[in-house]
Amino acid sequence: MFYELAVSTWGQEEVDAIQRVVASNRFTMGDHVAEMERRFAAYFGARYAVMVNSGSSANLAGIAALFYKKQRPLQRGDEVIVPAISWSTTYHPLQQYGLKLRFVDVELDTLNMDVSRLEEALTPQTRMIMAVSILGNPAALDVMRAFADRHGLYLFEDNCESMDAELNGRKTGSFGDLGTFSFFFSHHIATMEGGMVVTDDEELFHLVKAIRAHGWTRDLPPHSPLFEPRDDDFFEAYRFIVPGYNLRPLEMSGAIGIEQLKKLPEFTVQRRKNLALFEQLFGQDDRFIIQRENGKSSAFSFPIILNPRCDPDRPRILNALKEADIRFRVITGGNFLRHDVIKYYDYTTVGPMTNADIAHDYGFFVGNHPFDLTPQIETLHGVLSQVFR
Repeated sequence: MFYELAVSTWGQEEVDAIQRVVASNRFTMGDHVAEMERRFAAYFGARYAVMVNSGSSANLAGIAALFYKKQRPLQRGDEVIVPAISWSTTYHPLQQYGLKLRFVDVELDTLNMDVSRLEEALTPQTRMIMAVSILGNPAALDVMRAFADRHGLYLFEDNCESMDAELNGRKTGSFGDLGTFSFFFSHHIATMEGGMVVTDDEELFHLVKAIRAHGWTRDLPPHSPLFEPRDDDFFEAYRFIVPGYNLRPLEMSGAIGIEQLKKLPEFTVQRRKNLALFEQLFGQDDRFIIQRENGKSSAFSFPIILNPRCDPDRPRILNALKEADIRFRVITGGNFLRHDVIKYYDYTTVGPMTNADIAHDYGFFVGNHPFDLTPQIETLHGVLSQVFR
């Protein structure tokens, strides 16, 4: 394939990490996972990090934790402000915990939530904002954080597509009460499967750790704010304090993650070099709408919206990309309101989803990788320029 959507970023270091775990004969989470958590928290400027088995599980554990806080827990029927475009597991834990969604349209030029609609979205039942930075481009996290603080809301930051992006010199994923990350094959770092929850809140940290492993106390440090230990060690060793899941990562994923995290800064440098070329070729061409960078993007991919004013024939254009051996896909999940699953949700919308619909009907994205993509990006531009006259 000339231009893939996703490629492996592993080298011998990751293979050696797997072999060290195999030699240790310890496969469930252990010292490597703990070390990955320490390094990850330090890199992203968080007090705490909890590794789980996927970014989707990170969202699930984070939402669950907010339901078991001692003060101001979320409750079924509470409202959450969400963007119209994101991946499905941004939304599914909200539905599964009985929350009501308030959908807000995105900005066409950033693909992130239109924060000018936050005041309109706010109701007496609003308890949280779901902040999503789409495809490496930071959302207006500073605006959302200030709005959440002003109105006493939680800010949950789904950063699964935007690892190592920055806004005002601060890493995305660190603005929320909780932030989540994904280590899926196609993402900025890959650990087979895996994800992370970061927070500065000790209670949320302990809750996520318990929820990750059956709601159990075993993984919690002494003097946890969640419970008072008792004298009976026999039962104390198998004490359950909150409803939980088995979201534990493999020890292999922790070991691989340590090696991938070392490489992340250089990965991001190269992704941004590719982004600069992409912006140079497409940025001044009115036929194409590309992301306006907010802060410092980590350039997960290159989304392109065919300007509807130019009456594009998207099927014909996508077929030309196929013939040129260029892979493409829908922008994240498109407008989530247009998926069949929405019939199971309790939701309202804040006005029409005009921009989300345009991105859904006229958009797609191609991959970005942490190595030089000059031939691929130049070919992409040539094919699109030829077919979209």
